[in-house]
Amino acid sequence: MRAPHFWWEDAPSLTAQLLRPIGSLAGGIAARRMSRSGVAVGVPVICVGNFVVGGAGKTPIALAIGEILKRRGERPVFLSRGYGGKPSRAPVIVDATRHDAGDVGDEPLLLVRLAPTIVCVDRRAGARAAIVEGASILIMDDGLQNAALEKHLTFAVVDAEVGVGNGLCIPAGPLRAPLATQWSRVDALVVVGDGSAGEVISSQALALGKPVLSTRLCPSAEAAPRFAGRRVLAFAGIGRPEKFFTSLAEVGAHIVAQREFPDHYAYKITDLDELMREAAKMDAVLVTTEKDVVRIPPGAVVETLPVTAKFSDENLLGGLIDRAIEYLPLNTE
Repeated sequence: MRAPHFWWEDAPSLTAQLLRPIGSLAGGIAARRMSRSGVAVGVPVICVGNFVVGGAGKTPIALAIGEILKRRGERPVFLSRGYGGKPSRAPVIVDATRHDAGDVGDEPLLLVRLAPTIVCVDRRAGARAAIVEGASILIMDDGLQNAALEKHLTFAVVDAEVGVGNGLCIPAGPLRAPLATQWSRVDALVVVGDGSAGEVISSQALALGKPVLSTRLCPSAEAAPRFAGRRVLAFAGIGRPEKFFTSLAEVGAHIVAQREFPDHYAYKITDLDELMREAAKMDAVLVTTEKDVVRIPPGAVVETLPVTAKFSDENLLGGLIDRAIEYLPLNTE
């Protein structure tokens, strides 16, 4: 689905106000779920979530954290609900050689490149399976609103350009649960990119005693030079496709056309046939994100521009992670 534009307005629109009672009801239900106590599973759990529906850059942040943990000698295992795949209450150990996005979702296929990844709707069952696989620490890609597991470090990832939108709960706004409830479960804020909305949410975090980490999603240094000066037809089915288009332009690509698809869109052969014909007419190459390419039918000639998360203060991030490893509580007073 595409998020409605009125979600991202600073003040609630008339449509948002009309939907507000439903949002308040849905938010109340979500808040009650979040108030439950999670189960300890014997290893630390790091959660990378967000306040709102849609993409904020969680997966690159989770991968960056996984890299740090591996450098520290840990054996991280990623936990995912596998959004966009086949829901399963039995743990599925992701195998990129036999699973596709229709099986396990798109994000797990990116995570498994770095570390073992388990997809399961039941987070407790997924955690138990991860420990059997030898996990010394778990990373939840998404799950801020899921209270099944005891968490030792929870990051809320926010896109600085849109923040939390109009501040209302679904369907009146983009929030998954009331913001006050979510803040009570967050240890640190990760702000991706620049923008006034990011400054507002950062100020709220600091006022609550929450550390704020700034980061950027940077194009791969190895891949970026391939696109300088080239004519490209860019397409993406992610939360905010315009961020990808901007990244392509920043590395010098000449974008002759761009096409947007819904987040987690399952591409059909006919979609790719049409895109390839259009690109050929424009003498351009097709370029998309790594998250999109795993949802593309075999046989399509498509290039990707990978991105990685770069933190402005890696020492702060490392310190937070070390506390989680050691089971030490965060002091936010």
